[in-house]
Amino acid sequence: MKYFILAGEASGDRHAADLMRAIAAVDAHAVFAGLGGDCMREAGCKLYQDYRQMAFMGIEAVLRNLGKVRRNFHIAGEALLQEQPDVLVLIDYPSFNLRVAEFCRKRLPATRVCYYIPPKVWAWKQFRIHQIAKLSDEVLGIFPFEPDFYRQFGYDCTYVGNPTMDQVRRWKESTGATSENSPTGTPYIAILPGSRPSEISHCITTMLEAARQFPEFGIRVAAAPGVEDGFYRQWLPAEVSLTRDTYELVSGAHAAIVNSGTATLETALLGCPQVAVYHVGAPRLFGLFWRTFFKMRLFTLPNIILGREAIKEKLATHFTVEEVAEELKPLLHDEAYRRRMQADYAEIARLLGDTSAPVNAANRIVNKKQ
Repeated sequence: MKYFILAGEASGDRHAADLMRAIAAVDAHAVFAGLGGDCMREAGCKLYQDYRQMAFMGIEAVLRNLGKVRRNFHIAGEALLQEQPDVLVLIDYPSFNLRVAEFCRKRLPATRVCYYIPPKVWAWKQFRIHQIAKLSDEVLGIFPFEPDFYRQFGYDCTYVGNPTMDQVRRWKESTGATSENSPTGTPYIAILPGSRPSEISHCITTMLEAARQFPEFGIRVAAAPGVEDGFYRQWLPAEVSLTRDTYELVSGAHAAIVNSGTATLETALLGCPQVAVYHVGAPRLFGLFWRTFFKMRLFTLPNIILGREAIKEKLATHFTVEEVAEELKPLLHDEAYRRRMQADYAEIARLLGDTSAPVNAANRIVNKKQ
């Protein structure tokens, strides 16, 4: 069969590549095309556009790049018509992917549409659930609570496992790492400032300054795929190192300051005590109105999965040097506090389960033919 895959950012590119390999193991005649990145290309995908030309997040960025957004949609539509795929696979990136799915429904009605890693409608923009259900033949969720959430609205969603869990597990197996965070050598604080230049530029200064409150610890920063080293150098003094091996960085750190997102879940599964942060524009105004837009009382994935606050969330007005440093202190020096957080991490791993998300998703995608 022919599969067309849409991934609009670095994490989606990685997850798409894992899914492609799993599909190829089930369907020996699988052919792949789509929009994505280097990981998808290496896995055998014919790319029509690189996600680096697509990763515009937020209203301001989208408006500033409206011409590029329109061009990318045109590229996706023309590629779909040219490829005539049996299956369209959407990976997160809802604003763009849902529009392409609607185009596919109208122009290629015989093509099955599968949403793997659906948008986090349980957190915000809940109205999208109706559009997702209408446009998708199958929704393949990656959090164990998602099927129940969809069921409340009368829709189906299948939990296939969590791909981040798969990636961390594979890394541990390949490196011989254990589930325990085991700092070695000179103690250091890991900083994960995000995956996009805009969020990195908004967060990194405060994160660095908070870490500097503990001069007995070194500081190491994780670089994101697709973001050049030179971009970080404007903020990093010579003594702060930059690395692209995020898992090794986090697994050896004494504690981490993490920009809220998938990285908080990766850090939890690697066993490193952390504090989560997130910058928002007009933070005081956000504090007044955030419950209007967000349906969850917790923002970070580890806390959402557990249903309680396992890691501290320093968001909006709470994202200050003082508040982040205040939480870093017990993370660095209070062993009982660290152990309690790591016990919560073990519970997260149990809830996510050992099942392989790409393999389960591939079986659903390949074997459910029209």
